[in-house]
Amino acid sequence: MATTDFPATHRTLRCVVVTPERAVLDEAADFVAVPMADGELGVEPGRLPLIGRLGYGELRIGHGPAAQHWYVDGGFVQVRADVVTLLTARAVKASAIKVEAAQAALAAAHRIATTPAAQDAMLRDQDRARAQLRIAARAHEEAGGVASAAGH
Repeated sequence: MATTDFPATHRTLRCVVVTPERAVLDEAADFVAVPMADGELGVEPGRLPLIGRLGYGELRIGHGPAAQHWYVDGGFVQVRADVVTLLTARAVKASAIKVEAAQAALAAAHRIATTPAAQDAMLRDQDRARAQLRIAARAHEEAGGVASAAGH
């Protein structure tokens, strides 16, 4: 019985992150995970096209067994022809997140909100700060340290 050997092809993605100020990132990746407004989306090469709304949270860009971690602050994502493009208000590499600033933002977000709009804004600010603290803690753990910022 004859077997057919298929050629090993390794396709990659291109991940592009753009903020209003500049193009922050443009590089190859094996896998990209983006925070969506309603969960997380994992993208591998060959993914069907889509457009979606980003949430606040962690962007993971896989390179073999290693990964880069970024905080993205909402926006939109487009996947098309093995290119993942994120348009976001802000993108910060995990190692560049200022933990003290995120902790201060979380403390400031615990304010009295008397209207539904103010309550929504307060919860959104808390979610952003908590996401930054989680991402910073994970980056610190991967760098070999002990995380103390998570869980707030």
